[in-house]
Amino acid sequence: MNTPNPSMSLTKPEAFDLSTKQRIYVAIGMIGLIVLTLATFNITFPYRKITLTVSLLAIIFGTTLFANDLYLNKMAGIKNDGVMFKSISSRGLWAWISGLALTGFYIVLYFKAGWLGLGADGAENTGLVALFDPLSRLLNGGQASQWFVYGVLYTIAILVFGYKFLLKYRHNKYERLRTYSVIFFQLSFAFLIPEFMSRLNSESFSLPYYDLKNIWPLNYYNFEQYRVDSFISAGDIGLALLIFGILSIFVITPILTYKYGKRWYCSWVCGCGGLAETAGDPFRHLSDKRQFAWKIERWVVHSVVVFVVLMTTAVVYSYLGDDSSKYWLTKSTFLISVAVLLTVVFALVMIFKRDQLAKDAQYGAIGYFVIILVLLGMHYFNGTNLFLFKAETLRSTYGFLIGAIFSGVIGTGFYPIFGNRVWCRFGCPMAAILGFQQRLFSRFRITTNGGQCISCGNCSTYCEMGIDVRAYAQKGENIIRSSCVGCGICSAVCPRGVLKLENDSMKGRINSNEILLGNDVDLMDLVNQK
Repeated sequence: MNTPNPSMSLTKPEAFDLSTKQRIYVAIGMIGLIVLTLATFNITFPYRKITLTVSLLAIIFGTTLFANDLYLNKMAGIKNDGVMFKSISSRGLWAWISGLALTGFYIVLYFKAGWLGLGADGAENTGLVALFDPLSRLLNGGQASQWFVYGVLYTIAILVFGYKFLLKYRHNKYERLRTYSVIFFQLSFAFLIPEFMSRLNSESFSLPYYDLKNIWPLNYYNFEQYRVDSFISAGDIGLALLIFGILSIFVITPILTYKYGKRWYCSWVCGCGGLAETAGDPFRHLSDKRQFAWKIERWVVHSVVVFVVLMTTAVVYSYLGDDSSKYWLTKSTFLISVAVLLTVVFALVMIFKRDQLAKDAQYGAIGYFVIILVLLGMHYFNGTNLFLFKAETLRSTYGFLIGAIFSGVIGTGFYPIFGNRVWCRFGCPMAAILGFQQRLFSRFRITTNGGQCISCGNCSTYCEMGIDVRAYAQKGENIIRSSCVGCGICSAVCPRGVLKLENDSMKGRINSNEILLGNDVDLMDLVNQK
């Protein structure tokens, strides 16, 4: 009688334990992480260049060798073996430990940088930050800051986990291309180019740190007075960057979203999305799929958009003048321009897209008209404090609640608990604005072939944005959702090729033709619609 092989069991958790090789590779990576942890607790290392190099290389090689052993010994294709059995990916003990550790790191990074060894008032760095001083001096010519440390670790995470992602999805050309894209933009636009720009600064020339791919409202600070002044004082280069920032909002973003949907940014360019797609890939199935979560998502993310619009308006308003003979852009002109822009946008939505957005359009239009009235009323009756608060108070509140707590502490720190796109789904104002544009005038859609769907549920399970993709696939409907970031994973994990990401004409993209699923369908109506 043959004895069953336990390694072939589909229901035995031990079948998905790490192999001996994988344990060794994990240990190598952990050695590098332990070195950084010891530096955090002010353990002084005599040879900083060597120590930093060894620790980072240990992390890189440990992760790379682990990924090679995990995927290269298997046939190409999606492998989510044992994802529900592993503690780290099923909200088990290791998931909570990881979440708490990452959250603690973010809290210290944002609010207690001195604990990491950041020197106060120009003093020499110590601890973890000092360990990165040699690399910082090489790239930008100065001491490291906590943000430089964060940038290095963030970039390495996207590089090494991006490599792991490439191996896992090596059968899918789309996934490979967009992973190469996020790696490129993070390494060059978000990390190296800003550091090199900082190195060009001198006593007579200075540019603020500028991540070229960060667009308002993500870089909500870009139009503060000190940054606008620094752009202008830098001459033609600074003015070009300022103009580029404005064009990115009103010209570049709408055009690219029309052609490709919000995926051009959220899944191909954005650093937050890049980290979510690479380091956060093992946790995408943890996204909340309930309708209750979807309702919360709609209210919260659009409330963040309203907050950032009001905050930016207040900040710009605070440093404009009143004398039209001296300034072409006065407080009154600026507020009227904002009011006109919002009125035009929502008037057009109500006229041409009312049916597609239903109650959302009505609530949105009414809400923004109220905002416009409040803006104008505050200006003419309240004077300098446009919102009864100082502009800096609004900015700092937004920076603390949204920029730090939501995007960092919760959005990234709790990947293993809430899934990898919590920030993108519930808090990112950029994603909300792009989603609004995608829903209204984008050529992007995910087409479905309902006749091929076997209702396996892979697409819905691994949708990081909590969309019930299977419900669309079963009915053969195109998927046009504001929250969809176009990651393409639903298509990649589909065993039947039911889903396809496309850019096509606007006609018929939302109200696609029905298919026969045993329901009563008037075939003549369908023929007449052709």
